[in-house]
Amino acid sequence: MPSLTRDEAVARAALLTVTAMDVDLDLDRGAEHFGSRTSIRFTCREPGASSFADVRPVALHAATLNGRVLGPDDLVDGRLALADLEADNVLEVEATMAFGHDGQGLHRSTDPADDEDYVYGHLFLDAAPRVFACFDQPDLKAPYTVAVDVPAHWSVVGNGAAHQVSSGRWRLATTRPLATYFVTVCAGPWVSVTAEHDGIPLGVHARRSLEAPLREQAEQMLATTRACFDGYHRLFGIRYPFGEYHQVFVPEFNAGAMENPGCVTFRDTYVFRGAATPDQLLERDNTIAHEMAHMWFGDLVTMRWWDDLWLNESFAEYMAYRTSAEVLGAPEAWVEFGMVRKLWGYAAERSPSTHPVAGSPAPDALSALQNFDGISYAKGASVLRQLIAHIGDDAFVAGVRDHLGAHAFGNGELAEFLDAMSRAAGRDLDGWAQAWLRTAGADRLALDSDGVLTRSTPAAQPASRPHTLDVAAFVGDDEVLRHRVVLDGDQVDVPGVDGLPADALVVPNAADLTWAEVALDPRTTEALVGNLADVPDPMARAVVWTSLLGGMAGAEVDPRLVLDVVEAAWPREDDASVLSRVSLVVTSSVVPLFLRAEEREEALERVAAAADVLADRAASDGGPAADALALVAARVWARSGSDLDRLHRWAAGHDLPASLGGDDDFRWLVLRRLSALDALDDAALGAAEAADRSLAGRLAALGVRAVRPTAAAKQWAWDRLHDDPDLSNYAALELARGFWAAPDPALVRPYVGRVGDLLAHLDTRMGEDALSRVAVALHPKGVVEPASLEASTAMLGRDDLSPGVRRALLDEDHVLREALASHARFA
Repeated sequence: MPSLTRDEAVARAALLTVTAMDVDLDLDRGAEHFGSRTSIRFTCREPGASSFADVRPVALHAATLNGRVLGPDDLVDGRLALADLEADNVLEVEATMAFGHDGQGLHRSTDPADDEDYVYGHLFLDAAPRVFACFDQPDLKAPYTVAVDVPAHWSVVGNGAAHQVSSGRWRLATTRPLATYFVTVCAGPWVSVTAEHDGIPLGVHARRSLEAPLREQAEQMLATTRACFDGYHRLFGIRYPFGEYHQVFVPEFNAGAMENPGCVTFRDTYVFRGAATPDQLLERDNTIAHEMAHMWFGDLVTMRWWDDLWLNESFAEYMAYRTSAEVLGAPEAWVEFGMVRKLWGYAAERSPSTHPVAGSPAPDALSALQNFDGISYAKGASVLRQLIAHIGDDAFVAGVRDHLGAHAFGNGELAEFLDAMSRAAGRDLDGWAQAWLRTAGADRLALDSDGVLTRSTPAAQPASRPHTLDVAAFVGDDEVLRHRVVLDGDQVDVPGVDGLPADALVVPNAADLTWAEVALDPRTTEALVGNLADVPDPMARAVVWTSLLGGMAGAEVDPRLVLDVVEAAWPREDDASVLSRVSLVVTSSVVPLFLRAEEREEALERVAAAADVLADRAASDGGPAADALALVAARVWARSGSDLDRLHRWAAGHDLPASLGGDDDFRWLVLRRLSALDALDDAALGAAEAADRSLAGRLAALGVRAVRPTAAAKQWAWDRLHDDPDLSNYAALELARGFWAAPDPALVRPYVGRVGDLLAHLDTRMGEDALSRVAVALHPKGVVEPASLEASTAMLGRDDLSPGVRRALLDEDHVLREALASHARFA
């Protein structure tokens, strides 16, 4: 079906204004289909003109325009032709729609724990026509009035306050104007915890089988919600405008969360079934803050077209981390930002698919999905931090308030935002915006022993970006130098560097204030093994880790050095985000991609040994902080250890750290490692499945089967991906993530050239958003060989893969090239 082009959207918005949307959904027709009735009231500026509405039904039963019957020939490729429009119009459409199983549209999922079904709407980016007839573009906003029929024991949550009017019949209050992609309905036998704060009704909801952890964790989540509301009300000067505020934790969600006004949806793994580390709690708090920030950036003021996606995501990203640090009392949030989000963003910046923060071409809606990445999130947030350094925080906040007030319940774009900021700052910002927002690429910062800080700019993306940053130096656990500098040319002198001791670790951008690759000087790099753990500033340590891992990706740092630093410094780390992210990158990337196959077993043993050192440290330290260290150590050991006796004891629940007793998710992690070592028989796996009938357990079991290093297991996983028409988005992702795990590449080498055909086949039953995520996991980069690169290149040349899938494959192709370059240089 054709994707709406920007030109078509501009023309339709110039012609039409939508004044009211009435949607009636019947979700009580079984597991596959639902009924949809829509009444759209809209005006036309040129009576007699023609346009079209968007609708993608299984069956179109009736459609009338101003009482005139539209025939089946009027619906072509999801577009319903509307001819001879009047000044005021009513379009009525009745259709049967299909539930989605790929996380898009109205997704329906069965919880195997109790066989109950749950439905939620995820209408981003262009899935709304799979639910109701509409004009599906972000600048045709309208108030929605929604009614829903559901099984009698279900409840309903949506954008407007929901009220049950009879058995199985619910009505939702009419909303303020919403873009189509924000509309949602969440229906099922939810468990709910409700509260109220500052006149705003609050609710958190999850599946029945998650009742115990939801009730246990609800107050912490609601406390975060209350604090964020207070913080944003103070900051923006505009009260939350969308009535009630519900947060629904839904199954098989493609993203982390979605900012539907009044009814935010989250992936339900944020309701922790077992023990949670501090960084997991921080991530959940930050996600709550991020989605709430969208109530102003994205929902109150929505981008006019998808090329201004950054106006949503960069702002929500920055505001969430600012709020986590300043309002929630978690300054370590900025460490997590550097270790998790910026690592993601720098990888996107290195890829050939890199693009500017703002104004990236989006000729149609689907092409915009390709830029929904670490640049729009992490780089955009970093650029906003640089904007604040450039104009001051008071001017920034004043500009934000101006922009929100001027475009409330409407749409905005980059030029209008810059105008607001320029007025607040009292200066023209177009040159700054050209360098930071409209030009792709990351500068490279390097400091020599004489104290000269040099900026180099990518030759393919020339720009003069001013950087406000600091430089710090450490000797042992002492900070011996810190200077704040403004680099607005090619270089600047940093006082005091030339007099530092020979063993000093010197860290440019130590507070991680700017967006740039940091090249550590050779003396600092050589000293990391012995000295990194002593650096007292966790932010500076995070910058060093990011630099080290980025240098490895660029074939400038030997992955064996990374492993040496992990072995020496990681077990002495205190920051939870550094501990978790470094260990994950090492076990998921450094070892399986950047080391040769014959080195990986020994490398994993070294990682497991480092986890044991961390566990011993936790045991000797004692206290709540030690419990978190012990939890991280156990998880890392379970991903890397090969002591079968210990793994079997842990799988049986024996000799576990105290916080992991009865933790089903940890048990599945152990079983996955046993399966990867071909030390798990079918009987033990079957017993584990019987003991954990949850959705998480069912999915974990798929991954456990897929990682088993046998020809039969790989064939089973491949066939299941290809042949199972009922495979959900999460199930496909689990199988793909486990498939390439193999101690001997020969086991999976026969499949390398077949990935493109499989993805093309899956495209017939999965939406682009879901399939793009599967494509990332299914790319054959796990077999780091020239033949895999040949196969990857051939895939990129195909014409039967969607733009989003091609973009995902292009990024993974770049990762494979990075790994091959590292192998070639450091073999």
